[in-house]
Amino acid sequence: MSWQGPAEIAGTTVRLHASGRWEPVDGRYHWAGRIEPEPRMLRLLRSGRRDVEVRVGERVARGRLAEADPWGGVRITGVGQPPWPPGADED
Repeated sequence: MSWQGPAEIAGTTVRLHASGRWEPVDGRYHWAGRIEPEPRMLRLLRSGRRDVEVRVGERVARGRLAEADPWGGVRITGVGQPPWPPGADED
């Protein structure tokens, strides 16, 4: 399943593009995506902060900032329930 739309991370509204899959090896749902360029996310990443809460509407999930891309976006990963609503496929 893929999803894209607004999300809140560390008190900052961002645009998130993400997808996830059920991983049969460990029996858990893994999701990952890219946060569109946002200076605060880069500052958090560079300061060493990795663990964040990702909020989409009323849903909250734990995520981990992974790395910055050449355009200033930040990769994020998570395991378990994703932050987007079940069955959502936003533009």
